[in-house]
Amino acid sequence: MKRLQNHYVGADQGEVIMFSDFENNGEMWTGTGDRSATQEVKFSESFRTPPIAQVFMTMWDFDGTTNTRGDIRAVDVMNDGFKIEFQTWGDTSVARLRVGWTAIGELRHADE
Repeated sequence: MKRLQNHYVGADQGEVIMFSDFENNGEMWTGTGDRSATQEVKFSESFRTPPIAQVFMTMWDFDGTTNTRGDIRAVDVMNDGFKIEFQTWGDTSVARLRVGWTAIGELRHADE
C-alpha cells in the first residue's frame, strides 16, 4: 500500500492512442512473435512523489482469426509522468489500441 504523507492529494487522467498499425502494415498488425509498443505520458502537473498509475484499454481491435494476447502496464512512474508498455506475442495481430490512464498521488504544498 502507498501511504500518502499529506492531505494534498491529486488525480490526473487521460487517454492515448498507442498505435494504429493496420493503416500502415505495422509490426503489431503484420508481425509475429514477441512485440512491444511504448508510449510516454506527461502529467498536467508534477506530483510531489511518484503517484500510483493505472492503465486500461479503452479500445482494442484484434484480428478475430488469431489468438488474442496482450499485456499492458505502467512502467517508469516518476513525479512528472510515466510510460505505458503494451506487449503481445505469438500469432496475435493487433490493428489498433487506445489506452486510458489514471494517476493518484501527493501534490506539493504551496510553500514548497
